Amino acid sequence: MLLRLDPLVHDALSRWAAEELRSANAQIEFLLRKALAEAGRLPRNVGAIRRPGRPAASEERQEEPRDGKRGTEGRG
Repeated sequence: MLLRLDPLVHDALSRWAAEELRSANAQIEFLLRKALAEAGRLPRNVGAIRRPGRPAASEERQEEPRDGKRGTEGRG
């Protein structure tokens, strides 16, 4: 998805994100979800925002494809 922002807005957002130890992308998602929730428009079945850092080992296992193959796409 492409998001066009005024450069000054982007700079302010990036500084705010850095203060909260988030990427600018994560900050945008956080703010959009918060606004949607406050407006009563956040879908009930939307997943939780991932916590910062590496996922726990149990989460990594859940994200693996069911056939057990990882990173083999496009190899000939």
